[in-house]
Amino acid sequence: MPDTSFDLIVVGGGPGGYVAAIRAAQLGLATALVEREHLGGICLNWGCIPTKALLRSADILREMKQAESYGLSAGAISFDLAKIVARSRAVAAQLQAGVKHLLKKNKVTVFDGHAKLAGPGTVEVKATSGNDAKTMLKARHIILATGARARVLPGLESDGQLVWTYKEALVPNTMPKSLLVIGSGAIGIEFASFFNALGADVTVVEVMDRVLPVEDEEISALARKSFEKQGMTIITGAAVKGLKKSATNVAVTVEAGGKTREIVVDRVISAVGIVGNVETIGLEGTRVVVEKTHVVTDPFCATGEPGIYAIGDLTGPPWLAHKASHEAVICVEKIAGLKHVEPLNIRTIPGCTYCHPQVASVGLSEAKAREKGFEVKVGRFPFLANGKAIALGDTEGLVKTVFDAKTGELLGAHMIGAEVTELIQGYAIAKTLETTEAELIHAVFPHPTLSEMMHEAVLDAYGRAIHI
Repeated sequence: MPDTSFDLIVVGGGPGGYVAAIRAAQLGLATALVEREHLGGICLNWGCIPTKALLRSADILREMKQAESYGLSAGAISFDLAKIVARSRAVAAQLQAGVKHLLKKNKVTVFDGHAKLAGPGTVEVKATSGNDAKTMLKARHIILATGARARVLPGLESDGQLVWTYKEALVPNTMPKSLLVIGSGAIGIEFASFFNALGADVTVVEVMDRVLPVEDEEISALARKSFEKQGMTIITGAAVKGLKKSATNVAVTVEAGGKTREIVVDRVISAVGIVGNVETIGLEGTRVVVEKTHVVTDPFCATGEPGIYAIGDLTGPPWLAHKASHEAVICVEKIAGLKHVEPLNIRTIPGCTYCHPQVASVGLSEAKAREKGFEVKVGRFPFLANGKAIALGDTEGLVKTVFDAKTGELLGAHMIGAEVTELIQGYAIAKTLETTEAELIHAVFPHPTLSEMMHEAVLDAYGRAIHI
């Protein structure tokens, strides 16, 4: 029988939970992890990783169709949706096995089952094997990392056939000829981009006044222009009022600008946000505070109940895997008593959307910076003026920087174009180091690279751009 007494119990094996368990084990804490479904969580199994595998297939298909522009030739170009999906699932399975190996390597005891708080320092684990077996675990510290699930709006519930959440969209049993996506955040836009690339007639409905509403307004506008150029229909300031299903399609009632219209599509994807998994984990009777389905924590992830902590999507925004992982390390190192543990600064967390073209950002948008009272200097540099982008044949995009005019502090950076989800980390490091324009101007960027645009966008903010 495995031990049932530990220094730390982690509930949930996603990018927050498994990282917390591994870091705790590294610091010498006897650690248990309880996972009811899949090690790696939603991100690895049904989110970040498999969607990127799908989008990679879409990117290659897009490039193949443009082969002649690169002096290449190709025969009849087609795709096999089942094989695309199978590759995506294989990628997720490979990484899930990797997480299992890492937990074993670090001597983390893993329990398969549903965990529930059962009193101070106690977690009840009900086995997922179908029997009624229960195990009581004890620990002084308990980290809740139960994640979140797709938000379901009344009347727009998924049926798994005609109306999909992200799960059904990841393993489609048919290629829809037409598709309506409700919500233009990262999840919605990524699926819209994937199915559009494969030939579906895609409509995106967004309740806010612009797509990718958390991004800088200028970047959002460029993204919309690109999506529409690719053939997508974008309807903003709109609400879905109802769905009427037939045997093979869905009639969607959309209200926008005071007018109502009906759009008939083969499938609907609902991507309208998430809700925290706060139910059935034993929060009743504790001092854990829940607001809008998410657990409230202090800067070091502690809840209102002594010995109980929460990280990742279970807590507040931004709801990103890398935020969860970083919170995990902060939380565990604080529990272990390490000195100089720094709380999370959400302004240094980059956000990425892997549509085509890619979108990435960190820090304040231009509008948010002005709202906060900053006098700003703004720099811009287009992909069209970058040698590497021209050589790649991918000149659609922009790099934008926002600086505090008084101190030179980099307040934010916003990008749209090829590989910006990789480039953004340079600005994330700059913000973490509290870099000013002086250091960025004097940094040497290699040539020819896309990263040179990051330098030029800084130079442009101070009237020193060379190549525009």
